[in-house]
Amino acid sequence: MKLSTHLEKLFLLALEASKNAYVPYSNFHVGAALETTDGEIITGCNIENRSYGLTNCAERTAIFKAISEGKSIRTIVIATPDADYPVAPCGACRQVISEFMQADDTVVFGNRLENTVVTDVKGIYPYDSLHELAKNNL
Repeated sequence: MKLSTHLEKLFLLALEASKNAYVPYSNFHVGAALETTDGEIITGCNIENRSYGLTNCAERTAIFKAISEGKSIRTIVIATPDADYPVAPCGACRQVISEFMQADDTVVFGNRLENTVVTDVKGIYPYDSLHELAKNNL
């Protein structure tokens, strides 16, 4: 899918952020760029730890930065340049995304500019009802 100019800019920023990833164990770089409701762009990358459970994904890094600055989020873009295909957010990231974004906010993920998926928060769940369950903490 061809991205809008604005989403293309965010994707390129996510790709740039992926260069800062700390990935000595997987060598799998991920970057994220999000846009806040006031138009600010915040980026993040994945940061591994040899205890994999302590690893933080790029999406969560960017979201936590935004929330810690008192921002609300409307769009998130995730770039996985080391993959052969677009990689969707993991389950933990989907939960965090659903906690801090609205159901119709934009989510984009891809491995390169020409190979992206554009959806919304409810679209990253297999069934719409799961998004509602997650939002209601059930």
